[in-house]
Amino acid sequence: MVEHTKPGGHNGLKAVFFNGTLKPSPQLSNTGGLIEVSRRIMEKQGVSTRVIRTVDHDIAPGVYPDMREHGWASDEWPELYPAVQEADIVVLAGPIWLGDNSSQTKKVIERLYAHSGQLNNKGQWAYYPKVGGCLITGNEDGIKHCAMNVLYSLQHVGFTIPPQADAGWIGAVGPGPSYLDEGSGGPESDFTNRNTTFMTWNLLHLARLLKDAGGIPAYGNLPAEWKAGTRFDFENPEYR
Repeated sequence: MVEHTKPGGHNGLKAVFFNGTLKPSPQLSNTGGLIEVSRRIMEKQGVSTRVIRTVDHDIAPGVYPDMREHGWASDEWPELYPAVQEADIVVLAGPIWLGDNSSQTKKVIERLYAHSGQLNNKGQWAYYPKVGGCLITGNEDGIKHCAMNVLYSLQHVGFTIPPQADAGWIGAVGPGPSYLDEGSGGPESDFTNRNTTFMTWNLLHLARLLKDAGGIPAYGNLPAEWKAGTRFDFENPEYR
């Protein structure tokens, strides 16, 4: 018999969603509508959530933590980054344009990359053991392509990716209604709602497991020990 017992609570977890829409507030964001589906599930489980619409902030492009130190007159990323540091779950969400992620989504990936060489309190890369996922919207093909780019980028810089960590909605190819437009069928899409729900719960499950376990074990993945010459290789019996 399949076990359907609900796991332990998720109180104490924190999640941040980055909305990569190109529309500044208060314009309606279709990506924001899909974010709300996931966010509401998390909030009902006691998770503290925050949504950041990046286009509303003066975030400089670049791959350094503070681009004001690299020629830019202003940069709000240093004020936003603490939301990532505090989060157990980070979800990048955005629309498809020309078959690819929006410039705002790309910008967030670049700015996350800027911190990937920093360390957490165990001496691992900064994003151990945060979990990552993505949500994609649009009215043209490209969900899987965009999700591959986002999820690869997140895992490459240190995030842990659970099973089925993406979801999305696209209308008919070509001009047509967007997710929240009347008659689009987006909010009623069983496929989208199922995948968004599965993604959200998988993020919650993995974040809870990692938090309760104290994170990813700090063995074989410490930059300082590699630099010290141990190299975790077959010539060192300690790491066999």
